Amino acid sequence: MKTLVLVEANKPLVLEEREIPVATAPGEEIIKVIACGVCHSDIHVADGHFGGPLPLVLGHEVVGEHAELGRVLLYAPWGCRKPDCRQCKAGLEMICANSHEAGVVDDGGYSEYMRVPSRDYLIPIGDLDPATTAPLACGGLTAFRAVKRTLPHLNVPGAKAVIIGAGGLGQFAIQFMKKLANVELTVLDMADDKLAAAKELGADHALKQLPEGVKYDAIIDFVGAKPTMEAAAGAVNRQGILVVVGLAGGRLEFGVGVIPSEAVLTTSIWGSLEELKELLEFVRTQGVKHLVETMPLDDAQEALDRLRRGEIRGRVVLTVA
Repeated sequence: MKTLVLVEANKPLVLEEREIPVATAPGEEIIKVIACGVCHSDIHVADGHFGGPLPLVLGHEVVGEHAELGRVLLYAPWGCRKPDCRQCKAGLEMICANSHEAGVVDDGGYSEYMRVPSRDYLIPIGDLDPATTAPLACGGLTAFRAVKRTLPHLNVPGAKAVIIGAGGLGQFAIQFMKKLANVELTVLDMADDKLAAAKELGADHALKQLPEGVKYDAIIDFVGAKPTMEAAAGAVNRQGILVVVGLAGGRLEFGVGVIPSEAVLTTSIWGSLEELKELLEFVRTQGVKHLVETMPLDDAQEALDRLRRGEIRGRVVLTVA
């Protein structure tokens, strides 16, 4: 089978011919990859910022074909599932201290086939389009969970919210926020094309800088750099919430008097298996628009390079013939 492999950090992916994997442990399943989203997290792994030992096959937004289940969406963060693991018992496998993720620790979907540790992680998608469904596994799910965590803070008259970053995740979050809350939504980004996309998707305001003196009841930062986090901390309302999702490595000072009184500062990580099922049902009933550009599996490195240069307006999905 054809596989694109990260052999060394900060080096181009290498095309390899490998044997089709077989199940080697109880419960394992094999899927034929149909589509695999290219996520910004893939760049962090390729650059050596985190991830498992190399060589490694990237890709965690996967739709595949299963021999019995048909077309399936992969839930990619796999917890330890030990009886004494509090996170796994609560269904929060993505927070498990001993979790391992497809495309981050284990081989992922930049390949024609991949191995999955349990059928539990395969969700049938029916007649949903594989290319538009694949990004839901991370981009959609991460945005969905982050937005849901802000909702208790938006149940107030005249609620205002901000989404920082109008890339793939931000574009999902705009729609979830407008469908799930009665909120005046501002989207912040530096790219004109992404600001235009934000307006198309329902944002009330699309800006490059937050206005002075305005406070917001919920802010989601999909960038996570020091400047965006500092701007968000300065704009969050008393008893509001700031959710940091982005991986740009920013830090904040924290303490009484440093941030608005009783504001909540938190991170949000991926989403649970049950939330992914909930999201698929949401997509079926409510509908979600997102910009998807398909490229063949052979062009995985080009897709990563274009994403790194900021040339992707929405999401690139690699397709496997």
